[in-house]
Amino acid sequence: MAKVIIFGVRDTAQLANFYLKNDTHHIVSAFTVSQKFMAVETFEGLPVVPFENIEKFYPPDEYKMFAPMTAGDDMSKSRAEIYYEGKRKGYKFISYISSKATVLTNDIGDNCFILEDNTIQPFVSIGNNVVLWSGNHIGHHSIIRDHVFFTSHVVLSGHCDVSEYSFFGVNAAVRDGIKIAEESFIAMSATITKDTVPNGRYKGFN
Repeated sequence: MAKVIIFGVRDTAQLANFYLKNDTHHIVSAFTVSQKFMAVETFEGLPVVPFENIEKFYPPDEYKMFAPMTAGDDMSKSRAEIYYEGKRKGYKFISYISSKATVLTNDIGDNCFILEDNTIQPFVSIGNNVVLWSGNHIGHHSIIRDHVFFTSHVVLSGHCDVSEYSFFGVNAAVRDGIKIAEESFIAMSATITKDTVPNGRYKGFN
């Protein structure tokens, strides 16, 4: 089982540590954050080290990385920057897929955080650095591209194509065959019945 460094020292990192230790039984060795955010030296009883020189403490040929950050105000771009910088440093990223999720595809990228009660139907493709919080339905033959964030209880129907950096609020619903353009923001309880446009913001019925 891989030895893992988790990026972050907030709630999401704490949750990731819990899931990795108690579900997939990865060995979490340390946490890392950017130097300017180094407010503590330990977190969850483990060392916290600066990301800028993480490889000096935990070399990438011995450790893997996991960066399960939230979408934030920048549509997951901060998470993407950490992901790409970790790659440049030579790290491989794990994905966490809950044992309590129903996953009927093997086409899932790295640094994905897929929590309990997600249903992922056959012939779905999920890219890198994707977060599926708990309780979503991902319909058959759909594509979710890199750096996408689903909150909870989102219904993505079959044959949809979700572009990079898109965000889905709680209880959003997308009809079948829809193309979600890059950086689409789908608000809580929004219903999407037609293709979106890049950087679009959608509330209510669309």
